[in-house]
Amino acid sequence: MTTLLSDTSAPIVAVGLERTFGSGERAIRAVDGVDLSVEPGEIFGFLGPNGAGKSTTVRMLTTLLRPTGGSAKVAGFDVATQSDEVRRSIGVALQDAAIDPLMTGAELLHLQAVLYGLPKADHTARVGELLERVGLSAAGDRRVGTYSGGMRRRLDLALALIHEPSVLFLDEPTTGLDPMSRMALWDEIRRLNNDGTTVLLTTQYLEEADQLADRVAIIDHGRIVSRGRPDELKAAVGAPTLFVAVDPAQVNTASEVLTRFGELRPTAEGTLGVGLAEGAAGVSAVVRALDDAGIGVHHLELNAPSLDDVFADATGHRLEGAS
Repeated sequence: MTTLLSDTSAPIVAVGLERTFGSGERAIRAVDGVDLSVEPGEIFGFLGPNGAGKSTTVRMLTTLLRPTGGSAKVAGFDVATQSDEVRRSIGVALQDAAIDPLMTGAELLHLQAVLYGLPKADHTARVGELLERVGLSAAGDRRVGTYSGGMRRRLDLALALIHEPSVLFLDEPTTGLDPMSRMALWDEIRRLNNDGTTVLLTTQYLEEADQLADRVAIIDHGRIVSRGRPDELKAAVGAPTLFVAVDPAQVNTASEVLTRFGELRPTAEGTLGVGLAEGAAGVSAVVRALDDAGIGVHHLELNAPSLDDVFADATGHRLEGAS
């Protein structure tokens, strides 16, 4: 493994991180040379579709997987050679975490306190504090099997916080949640960050990264393809995207018309997109040109630059709807 510079103060830092599964011709490189540096006290968003390498990277940074190349330090400790120290310093809420449905929320938190070696005299107060913090005080004595999806994710978060970690890893924490539960969890993540906790958040939701992250790294096929502050990345895209839906038989003709007004952009199947330099003022000219070409428009929508545009610009395909 390559040597990681030891003079960095970043709570999460990785250099050339790699993870390969299998060997020979069937080897799959899930993470391919990832460089990361997460600053103290920030929320760092790791954005990408399923299978892009987000969770594999997190599993290496949290010592659940050993890197097959590169190096990383978390909370000042090497993930390969100082795994015990890393684990004592971090909190982790994974997407597929197993929680015993027969235990109550309070019982699980007490057990977590024992596993982390917290003084027994402090257990009850700490458990009560965390249940209140994540809005589960009334459900603390209920079996977890009766919890909703949102309640389970909030319990996951409480379990990750039992030992007051300075660095918190959240792997797609809101996947499968309804909008209200998602926003409630966002609020709790913001509160944690305001208290000084450094957060690395993986997500495939554009709005989540936009709402929460101070900086984002976009990963695709195991490689980081873009990184920076969300507003800066969106500004670099430039023109808004005009999405146009037409009959499948007229797609080629419509594409030729749209190229007169800007650069074509990747879109979801069944839709065309063009970067419209003139913005809203240029829409009427596009509509007239399509009409003159005998093209019927089923739907037309102008969107300001988004993180999906950033992803499309970097990879040639859209993040939204990716499987």
